[in-house]
Amino acid sequence: MSPSPDLPADAPLGPVLVMGAGSVGCFVGGCLQAAGVHVEFVGRGHRLAALQASGLHLTDQDGRDQRIPPARLRLHEQVSADLKPSLVLLCVKSGATADSARELQERLPAGTTVVSLQNGMQNAQLASQAAPALEVVPGMVAFNVAEGPDGHFHRGTAGQLAAQDTPALRLWQAHFARAGLPLALHAELRNMQWGKLLLNLNNPVNALSGLPLRAQLQDAAWRREFAALMEEALNVMAHAGVRPARTTPLPWRLLVRVLRWPTPVFRVVARRMLRMDHLARSSMADDLANGRPTEIDELCGEIVRLAHSVNLPAPLN
Repeated sequence: MSPSPDLPADAPLGPVLVMGAGSVGCFVGGCLQAAGVHVEFVGRGHRLAALQASGLHLTDQDGRDQRIPPARLRLHEQVSADLKPSLVLLCVKSGATADSARELQERLPAGTTVVSLQNGMQNAQLASQAAPALEVVPGMVAFNVAEGPDGHFHRGTAGQLAAQDTPALRLWQAHFARAGLPLALHAELRNMQWGKLLLNLNNPVNALSGLPLRAQLQDAAWRREFAALMEEALNVMAHAGVRPARTTPLPWRLLVRVLRWPTPVFRVVARRMLRMDHLARSSMADDLANGRPTEIDELCGEIVRLAHSVNLPAPLN
């Protein structure tokens, strides 16, 4: 979809509020600010202190290397009623979704567009239930962001942003594209989310391995664990009538087989899947390493709940 003809593609649309200054929030918000968008960041005190000390350093596998000094960052520990964002990016961990949505509703004008850029299937619905006066839109992030020291956030895999198609988001597409973050809008996002969830079943495997993603995917034993989780999930989805969109070059069932092939063959067939750098790792690996609650219930737990709904077991998940 192209931007509305009533508004030039490069016209300022007002501030973007990043609710949750974590890996995804800092990377996406930072890229938008580096492209000239007014961005406000809301996050926890320890994260904001680090940003105040070091600023933002944004890199990716395609050669991006941008810095935003501390003095240019607009940082807040809570949403201020003075903020009037045109767009909110909800990037908090799943456990904080409802509370964050209620805070947004208390402080922001009714009808404000909020895009959930979170893992799992339920966060947009949870946010909408907690903040019915806001326009909550499901979205997803198809790339990996790893956090490093001194405000460094690195995109280590390919992929785009995606969201449910709305008129408000069409106005933002040119701005996201200018920031190097193409935003794909879909009339139906649900099956895309199921597809991303299948890939995210590798997150707990990666976290338990202690390895970067590329190294973990080149280890046959860890690949077999990922394949087993995915195969079980596909069987559950088939019984439940869920048709996950294909988000990889290979069809899902073929991908399961390829993951189980010997590593030398896997490297050749799945070379596009391995097109990531040595810094890439799952966000769950970061959470586990730092003693934070993980989002296991929003990933494997979603498969278990779907299995229970059709009276099937899902022991691996």
